Amino acid sequence: MLLTLDEWIARNAIAFAPDHAETLNAAVDELVATLDHSVGVLGFGEPMHGAEEFLELRNRFFQRLVEAHGYTAIAIESSFTKGRIVDDYVAGRRGTSYDAIQDHGFSHGFGASAANRALVEWMRKYNSEPKHRAKLRFWGFDSPTEMVGTDSPRQLLAVSLDYLDTTAGPYDTDRRHRIDELLGSDAPWEDPAASFDPAKAIGLSDAATALRIETEDLISELTIRRPELISASDADRYADAVRSANFARQMLNYHAGLAKNNSRRLVDLLGMRDVMMADNL
Repeated sequence: MLLTLDEWIARNAIAFAPDHAETLNAAVDELVATLDHSVGVLGFGEPMHGAEEFLELRNRFFQRLVEAHGYTAIAIESSFTKGRIVDDYVAGRRGTSYDAIQDHGFSHGFGASAANRALVEWMRKYNSEPKHRAKLRFWGFDSPTEMVGTDSPRQLLAVSLDYLDTTAGPYDTDRRHRIDELLGSDAPWEDPAASFDPAKAIGLSDAATALRIETEDLISELTIRRPELISASDADRYADAVRSANFARQMLNYHAGLAKNNSRRLVDLLGMRDVMMADNL
């Protein structure tokens, strides 16, 4: 028998009082008890952006998941690229205050949220305590796109290039120079007008097309040299470099989509953003 939504909620809902820690913690514990090892990502819905109450509840959920159930990472709907800045902050590798990273570490202005500030500061404090051997990680899983405008792929490519240079020495000493020349200024890549006018987008220019080929070559090198590179660094750093290069490729494809003038342009761009978000998760 099919249940109505109200019937499903009545049968499966776990009641708790948002402002009562004991019942909230018990609800989280009961939820986790229903999960099995096939659950790789536990999602918490955000019905609307800008409502601090939902984010405050998210914070309390996450703290309970960390302290009682061994969770070690959170991903929010903010720029993947900018999220690296926040991750460095919670690890104690960057910045001395949240104010120093709030504008550059989030997209969509989410750094101004009091609840996001509280989350990040709690994570940094948690990581600073020696008794916590498993350190917390912060991720953004959104594509580096705003409501209007798209980031240059420069920062993503720099992660992979820096990794190769510092791990195994320059394999192709001219590659960074070629990529820098093809990138040019970030302003044309990030021109908000490109969101509305394909003629303003540069993603199908000769330079952008050549940059996509350079990015494919970069990914190939990382893949071919995998055993050597992991041995010279570690699996996490290698995975980060590969992830950044692959994401740069996706961003270049997105910029190419911005430059296409057809009836499916907006639908295709939204689909590409969805794929990037899913891949990041």
